[in-house]
Amino acid sequence: MSNQGKVVPARRRGLADEVADRIREAIFNGAYAPGAQLREVELSGEMDVSRGPVREALRLLESEGLVHCAWHRATTVTTLSAEDVAELDSLRGALEDLAVAQVIARASDEDLSSIAKTADIMERAVDAHEMVRCDIAFHDAIFAAAGHHRLADAWDGIRCQVHLFLLTRIGLTTEGYLDRIPREHRELVAALRHRDTNAALELFAAHRRHAVDLVVGTTTPG
Repeated sequence: MSNQGKVVPARRRGLADEVADRIREAIFNGAYAPGAQLREVELSGEMDVSRGPVREALRLLESEGLVHCAWHRATTVTTLSAEDVAELDSLRGALEDLAVAQVIARASDEDLSSIAKTADIMERAVDAHEMVRCDIAFHDAIFAAAGHHRLADAWDGIRCQVHLFLLTRIGLTTEGYLDRIPREHRELVAALRHRDTNAALELFAAHRRHAVDLVVGTTTPG
């Protein structure tokens, strides 16, 4: 009997995925900053794997926007240009505005409490990289509480790039960062709990704008 048209067996999660996880984690931990070179030979030696899975992992990370693979050149951690930042911010803003509106209209008090807990965790962040993770987790909670599956998928598509953007932001300065970010997120939670759509949208926009302005150099660090 011909197998034409039938579904082929699914591939199990492979070594390349595990390698990608480890490289991604190193980027998010700050071990590889934007612009850092990622050489296949060195990575394969450090992780005790062949170059094939490393090469495949780097291609996967490139599809996430975390690295840039150039022909006959070393792969580098993505450095965001001003245009990259503008595009990412405009798309994130559109997605987040919809998510905030959905949360205010549909989220339960329990959902809002879950969001608030992610903001509370920020108070215990011990360094800027941990704070970035907490920031991403907060916005994960916003999209989860929105109850809009396709919107959550769209956020997942840019999530790693937003994380990279925030790493770029703390790479410029961390002065006042550990104090400012928890305070801003407490204000965001309060607006959501008051079910005040206009106030919430304005606060979320201001929250995004400060980081963008800092990265593109239109504000004074601090």
